[in-house]
Amino acid sequence: MRRRVKITGIGPVTPAGIGREEFFRGINEPVSRVRPITRFDPAAGAFVGAEIPDFDLKKYLPSENIKRLPRHNQFALAAAILALADAGLSVEDLAGKHPIIVTGTTLMDFESVSKTVEFVAKKGPRYGLASAVNQALAISIADCIASHLVTPARTLSLQTACCSGMDALGQGADFIANGQSDFVICGGSEAPLYYHPMLELGMAELSPKTDVSPTEICRPFDLWRTTGVFGEGAAIFVLEPEESPRPGYAFISGYGYANDHVDHIDTGWNSAMCLALANAKRTIREIDFISAWGPGHKRIDATEAYALKKLFGDILNEIPVTSIKGSIGSPMAAAGAIQVASTALAMKHGIIPPTVNWTTPDPDCPLNLSARFRRIQSNIALINGHGIAGNNSCLIVERV
Repeated sequence: MRRRVKITGIGPVTPAGIGREEFFRGINEPVSRVRPITRFDPAAGAFVGAEIPDFDLKKYLPSENIKRLPRHNQFALAAAILALADAGLSVEDLAGKHPIIVTGTTLMDFESVSKTVEFVAKKGPRYGLASAVNQALAISIADCIASHLVTPARTLSLQTACCSGMDALGQGADFIANGQSDFVICGGSEAPLYYHPMLELGMAELSPKTDVSPTEICRPFDLWRTTGVFGEGAAIFVLEPEESPRPGYAFISGYGYANDHVDHIDTGWNSAMCLALANAKRTIREIDFISAWGPGHKRIDATEAYALKKLFGDILNEIPVTSIKGSIGSPMAAAGAIQVASTALAMKHGIIPPTVNWTTPDPDCPLNLSARFRRIQSNIALINGHGIAGNNSCLIVERV
């Protein structure tokens, strides 16, 4: 018998807000947090992104040596502390729980790697830094969280491009469902807003090359969208079985992942959604809300809309759809995890977030969208994720 899995703690660290309450207020505002990034070499052109202003890990861990931690580790650590507190737990309360920690991230710590390369180029090979190797490891994020617990923990790191955070939740939920653990800390974290890889992402036409009207650049599913905008942040969760005494925000009832076929990128999306629905033992007619990936990219948005239409048919028009990327950009591996946070809170409060900057409907994206939040009580939601490597993930989340 598989156990039901519930979310008992939510820890968001996002440009829209840090912590459950601030994040929920921020994600429901019709406001874009995309801004120009001016600290890069101006000779490379313009850069924009959704940054977290004034983030300070010492607000959550006053004794922590911040200089030794990559930014995405700092986000994840703060998010884990917030998630535990949200569940009403301290690290001391975890003694004897044998937790599993599952994190997802897309990119290595480009800041430390780039600085090390530049330093060696100027000073010579004797000035290489061994610490750059450890900081570049994706598992360092999960290990960083584990190091702050008072009990031994098993750690796992996933790297499935931008689906990594959602896949971490799917795998974490499976650990609870099949009885491997009664307590999982999981989610995604990402900090890509450095000269590298932003330079290369712009060259790949995955990031804008202009900073004109930055708050209007990211336009999910809008007719005048061009390409996506990257952000940063994290969302970490506490997962427990249904019988846990702590109240839950939502159940994670289904999970699926699939890769695209070479010339048909909608096929992977369709397969992931079908697998998640089957895993949850739900039909398309039971879905009453869709948290779409929708990065604001001309082709990716249209492909997701096509895949949704192909699966849901005529009933798609009846289902509210939203993308939160217009608000916070796409923080890569953290994006799907942040979508789960917004969806779980939407179910609890009966408010679904807006699709910021959606003003002109696109005939290729016939979705039930709104640029303002909507008071709609959702009971069963579908959450989509997509990675630039051609991988796709989907979660089914249900109201407690």
